[in-house]
Amino acid sequence: MIKIGLDMMGGDFAPLEAVKGVAAFFEAENKENVQLILIGDEEKIKLFAEETNLPTGNYNIVPASQVIEMHEHPTKALKEKQDSSIAVGFKLLAAGEMDAFISAGNTGAMMVGALFSIKAIEGVLRPTIGAYMPRENGSLGLLLDVGLNADCKPENLNQFAILGSLYAEHILKIQKPKVGLVNLGEEEGKGNLLAQATYPILKENTQINFVGNIEGRDILMDKADVMVCDGFTGNVVLKLAESIYDITQRRNIKDEHFDRFNFESHGGVPVLGVSKPVIIGHGISHATAFKNMINIACRMMETDLSGKIKNSFAELTKQ
Repeated sequence: MIKIGLDMMGGDFAPLEAVKGVAAFFEAENKENVQLILIGDEEKIKLFAEETNLPTGNYNIVPASQVIEMHEHPTKALKEKQDSSIAVGFKLLAAGEMDAFISAGNTGAMMVGALFSIKAIEGVLRPTIGAYMPRENGSLGLLLDVGLNADCKPENLNQFAILGSLYAEHILKIQKPKVGLVNLGEEEGKGNLLAQATYPILKENTQINFVGNIEGRDILMDKADVMVCDGFTGNVVLKLAESIYDITQRRNIKDEHFDRFNFESHGGVPVLGVSKPVIIGHGISHATAFKNMINIACRMMETDLSGKIKNSFAELTKQ
């Protein structure tokens, strides 16, 4: 039985949209081997569960009396709000009472919780967070880091490439995912000091399929499946990509490719490199996003992605 915890109080439309997402998941997937643990205001969750005819037996509610708001300082809030839905979720995850944790709440609090409650996988210098890049051919690419690590060293980018490759292979189902280094030119030797120092390390890494440098114009194409960069660069690219969907909606542009820039169609993104699956959603997540985040957590558990990452980094430390 896979046990997945869901922060029902995280996000702008909590807990109603989270409840709707749970209902949509069970309606579409019919997964009898999945037990959801709904964490938050018990009365509100029960009220919306009745309104949405949420099937009983597939979930249980764990009460949490507090909520970490979006504007609060992550570390301070986690320390002072021990009975918040995020803090309770990480306690359950660390205790082994659930296998994965999902939230569309305070991103910083989720990151702090992941790093200090369940720790990084041995050998991982810095966990990373990625983002999906919808490509013109209809597939998804993975860009990482997108904000967790604003300043990086070459060895960090090398590890991001391994983490991203494993995720792309086992979750996105891409065979031998191509890894590209985001740079300002294609030729070897281009870029700033970080890019120049990272290139030869990626080139020598036998655990990845490195295809060289990629430029900004390649990110939405299929030149590379996994695109690595520091979190400062990645976050700028991510926010630019998010604006594409907003612009097309305002200008009433109907196009299948641009519709895929709606983050809800992909759910949330995982924190890669920590010992158990942690998935973070956007603050304005609706039911579809919550449903998809649960699906991602299921795939991560079913493929034992964390185990595969542990094995890869065990091999890396032997080299």
